[in-house]
Amino acid sequence: MAGNSTNFLVPWIQILLPQPCYNEVLVEFNFFHVACLKIFISKCLGFGIILGSILVKLPQIIKIFVAKSGQGISMTSVILELVAISGNAAYGFAQGYPFSSYGEGFFLIIQTATIGFLVLVFSDQLGLSLVFSAVISAVMAFLLSPAVPVKMLALLQAGNVPVIVVSKLIQAFQNFQQGSTGQLSAITLMLLFLGAFARIFTSIQETGDTLIILTYVVATTCNGILVAQLLYYWGKTAKTKAE
Repeated sequence: MAGNSTNFLVPWIQILLPQPCYNEVLVEFNFFHVACLKIFISKCLGFGIILGSILVKLPQIIKIFVAKSGQGISMTSVILELVAISGNAAYGFAQGYPFSSYGEGFFLIIQTATIGFLVLVFSDQLGLSLVFSAVISAVMAFLLSPAVPVKMLALLQAGNVPVIVVSKLIQAFQNFQQGSTGQLSAITLMLLFLGAFARIFTSIQETGDTLIILTYVVATTCNGILVAQLLYYWGKTAKTKAE
C-alpha cells in the first residue's frame, strides 16, 4: 500500500525535480547538488509565479469595477502590454519550453484583456469593448495554432523589448502629466515587478533563451519605474481621489 502511494507521488515530485535530479537527490540523497537545487528553486519559483498570476491583476480589475472608472489607465499601454504578453506566451509554447517558464502569460492575457474591456465599458464604449475582446481572442487562437512559423514568433518575441518599453513609458508619462497614478493598483504593480524579477532567474535556468531573459530584464526595469512613481505620487493620488 505504501509502495503504491509512493509510486503515485513520483510523477508529481518529478514536476519540481525532474530526472536525473530526482535520482540524484531522493535516491542517492545528494541534497546539496548545486545544479539540481537550482532546477528545484527555478521550478518552485516558476509555478509560484503561475499561481500568483491567476490573481495578480485581480486587485486592478476590482479597483476599476468598484470605481466604475478606468481613469489614469492608458488603453495604448494596455494594448501594447497584450502584444508583449501574447508574443512571449506563444513563443514559449511553440518552442516547447517547460510550462513553468511561460505559463503565467495565459492568465495575464485574460486579466489584461479584462482591464481593457472594463476601461472601454466605463468610457461608454460598449461596442468597441466587444470588438476589442473578439480581436484579442482571434489573435491568440492564431498565434497558438501550427499555422504560425516559429521564426515569426521569434521576431514577435524580439519585438517585445521595445513594446514593453513603450507601453510602460506611455503609462509613466501619463502618470507624470496627471501628477498621480489614478486607478493603478499598488498590489498589482508590486506583484508584476517581483514576478518579472523572479522570471530573470527562471528563464536563465529553464530556457537559456537570450530573447526571453532580455525581455524580463527590461520588464523588471520598466515595472520598477511605475512602482517608483506609485510611491512618489502616493499622497497626491489619495488627495486627487478625495477631491
